[in-house]
Amino acid sequence: MAKRIIGSTPKQDGYRMPAEYEKQAGVWMLWPERPDNWRQGAKPAQEAFANVARAILPFERVTVGVSPAQYQNARAKLPPEVRVVELQSDDAWVRDCGPTFLINDHGGLRAVDWTFNAWGGLYDGLYFPWAYDDQIAQKICEIEGVDSYRTEGFVLEGGSIHVDGEGTVMTTEMCLLSPGRNPDMNQEEIEKMLLDYLGCEKVIWLKDGIDPDETNGHIDDVACFVRPGEVACIWTEDKENPFYEAAQAAYRTLSEATDAKGRRLKVHKLCLTKKPCLLEGAETIDYAEGSIPRKNGEVSIASYMNFLIVNGAVILPQYGDENDALAREQVQAMFPDRKVVGVMTREVAFGGGNIHCITQQVPDPEGGR
Repeated sequence: MAKRIIGSTPKQDGYRMPAEYEKQAGVWMLWPERPDNWRQGAKPAQEAFANVARAILPFERVTVGVSPAQYQNARAKLPPEVRVVELQSDDAWVRDCGPTFLINDHGGLRAVDWTFNAWGGLYDGLYFPWAYDDQIAQKICEIEGVDSYRTEGFVLEGGSIHVDGEGTVMTTEMCLLSPGRNPDMNQEEIEKMLLDYLGCEKVIWLKDGIDPDETNGHIDDVACFVRPGEVACIWTEDKENPFYEAAQAAYRTLSEATDAKGRRLKVHKLCLTKKPCLLEGAETIDYAEGSIPRKNGEVSIASYMNFLIVNGAVILPQYGDENDALAREQVQAMFPDRKVVGVMTREVAFGGGNIHCITQQVPDPEGGR
């Protein structure tokens, strides 16, 4: 039976967030249906989500949470091997509203249930209300039978952090210091929360992300750890690229950074799309009070960095862009022992994220490294 852990922190209890490249037991997703975010009643997005689930299935189990209204539709559109559970949410970004799982050195599995406020609450959040999303982490922990630490009042999304599993966490100032998250805390206090609840020793702060209007600059569009002491970082030399300055600055910061063990990081470059991914079909997105309307021609955040590492593979976004093949080559070079599986995910980008944003891995506590 899953319970709340009160009066302690993961670090005090010997728990840490493992790196994504450590052994996993499965992946969670949520089913998209929100007509004021997804074009054409979310039908194209549902197809893309189903294709992501199919790509993961050969490597590990997949569970998809779906509303009562969409249960039969999701069950029919997803492969029979996917576990489908009824789980009411406000939208489909389980990376951000779901739990951050933790392990210890004795086969234990726990999770952090961060407070979620739709990327900025009433200050600059993307929708209101978000009460169902803020319950997702607790419900997933109940289903998985995992005890959790609730950070009541401390707001954080899973897409805003990456860890190396050896004491280092990477994030952005743009996101964690934004006024819509934890305005009553300074950088030092926020850093202490990260270290205490992720079981880490050091925070590497990048200045900006590439999506100030969506998530206030999540790290998972910009950089990630590929193994201890090594990171991938977005890169372009095209000054016309809308993400040029953020990419160059992130690369400089990481090239000068050291991790919790004192290692100077090796930085791998990962290309950006040749052309910006521009939203199409916005006229088919419903208007709803409390949601930010989308417009044709706005830049969708289409980053190859928003991939998911699973057992034996990397699930990589593809956009029908000239650089799709180059991105596959570069990621394959970073992960020579894993299969790179590309999935066309423009529809996910149109909704404001990508493969990493719509997935949340459950580590295998017996997996070791």
